[in-house]
Amino acid sequence: MFDKLKKLFMDKQDQETNDKYILVPESEINETLKREIVKLEEVGEAYSKSLQHKYRNKFEHDGKQNLKIWVCRDIDCDQLPNLSSEQCLEKEYRSQVAINFDGFTDEEDASVYYIQLWYYFGGYFKGSGTLYDLSKNYLEADIEEKIEEILKQL
Repeated sequence: MFDKLKKLFMDKQDQETNDKYILVPESEINETLKREIVKLEEVGEAYSKSLQHKYRNKFEHDGKQNLKIWVCRDIDCDQLPNLSSEQCLEKEYRSQVAINFDGFTDEEDASVYYIQLWYYFGGYFKGSGTLYDLSKNYLEADIEEKIEEILKQL
């Protein structure tokens, strides 16, 4: 199933971003995909915990307290209290690895640093999803690269 999906990349103009994601047509969104999304989010949670521990001291050294790296989930931008990967097949569900630390002034700033894992765009007539491609990318390295980018900006 995923071999077919790998060929369905969005636009060749943004090749670097497209290489990280698989475009999933609505007809392929099913229980098999759900299991893959749940696994992906579990991997994201494990890497987040490990990297948060690894980078906490570097952030504190730069005066940024309370580094937090986690898998953030929402439906249509609403972060519901009991939302889990079990709802990943609901339209407008999105999961991402988010990075935050003290010093943000509002919620918009808090969502600047993230790596999207899964997004199910409902669409008016037809939906589709974008899934982070673990078979071609290394999520831990991508998260670490984002963290290093943030550290350089401090």
